[in-house]
Amino acid sequence: MSGGEVAGILVAVFWAILVSFLAVALARLAQTLRATTKLVADVTEQAVPLLNDASAAVRSAQTQIDRVDAIATDVQEVTSNASALSTTVASTFGGPLVKVAAFGYGVRRALTGRRDAQPSAEPRSEVIVGRTVPAARRARRAQRAADRAHREKGN
Repeated sequence: MSGGEVAGILVAVFWAILVSFLAVALARLAQTLRATTKLVADVTEQAVPLLNDASAAVRSAQTQIDRVDAIATDVQEVTSNASALSTTVASTFGGPLVKVAAFGYGVRRALTGRRDAQPSAEPRSEVIVGRTVPAARRARRAQRAADRAHREKGN
C-alpha cells in the first residue's frame, strides 16, 4: 500500500467516526425534541382549564366589586343624609336645649346658695387627698373656716 492509499483509508475512517457521532447526537436531539413537544402539549392541556377558571374568578370578582361599589355609594348617601339630619337637629333643638341647661344650672346655683346661707349643724371640712396645699392657701382656708364658725355661733 502506498502512502496515498493509507491516507485515504484514514480519512475514510475518521469520516465514518464523525458521521457516527453526528448520527448519535441527532438521535438524542430528536428524543429531546419529542420529550419537549410532549411536555408542551401536557402543559397546554393543564393550562387551558386553569386559564378558564382564572377568567371565571376575575369575572366573579368584577361582579363583587360592582356590588361593593353600589353599597359604598349607598353608604355615602346615608352618611350625607345623617350629617344633614344632625345639622338640622342641632340647629333646631341646640339653642333651646342650651338655654334650658343654662336655666337649670342657674336654678341649682341659686338653691345651693340658699342652702349655704342657712347655718348647718357641723362646719364643713375640706379634705384634699394626694395634694399638698401651699401655706398661703392653708392660711386663707383656716381663716374662712374660723369666720364661718364665728358666724354660726353668732346666729
